[in-house]
Amino acid sequence: MIVYGKLLPGTWLIEAELAERLGFSRTPIRGALHWLQRERYVLASGNGSKIRMIVAPLTKEDARELYSIIGHLEGLGARSTAQLPLTARTDVLSRIQEYNAGLAELGQKHRSEANRIFELDMNFHRTIVEASAGPRLLELHKTIQPQAERYWRLYASAILDELDKSVAEHQRIIKAISEGDADSAEAGIQINWAHGVERLSRVIDNIGERGSWKS
Repeated sequence: MIVYGKLLPGTWLIEAELAERLGFSRTPIRGALHWLQRERYVLASGNGSKIRMIVAPLTKEDARELYSIIGHLEGLGARSTAQLPLTARTDVLSRIQEYNAGLAELGQKHRSEANRIFELDMNFHRTIVEASAGPRLLELHKTIQPQAERYWRLYASAILDELDKSVAEHQRIIKAISEGDADSAEAGIQINWAHGVERLSRVIDNIGERGSWKS
């Protein structure tokens, strides 16, 4: 519910209400909230016996840290994928080219299908990582990716006008993997995320930080 925006940033989380809504007792709800707090999906507000949980706000500062982390993780995956034998890279290249072609088509037609665009973009990145990553990298990526997804889902409609820029960045990543250029593949992924957070920051400047007291 948090990742998909059904519980918006800044929303107060009350154990009893969540327990009734989800059909659980308060004990597992409390445990889940503590886990979500460790993962920075929720924050504690107040002190003493009056501490309450709120859905973590979406801020430029958090986005910059988050996008940098996921960019470096995926960069490692792209480096490894570019070093695969050509026969192994062929299937990966076919799939990521198809995903990027889908994004390009939506961009050219100016179709604001946010969910479809997110799905294609996510599959592009995930395919590159999963092609070669080991279990540790996969687990780290699985943990951090939904946190970046929160930003995309809440700010997607305002970012779609610059879809062509992301498509062009993806194309350079595809070229690097095709040529077995590990350095360029890693850098390309990192640049894509770095430019992504700059685009996101401009949107946040215009419409405010979701769930922040400053918004």
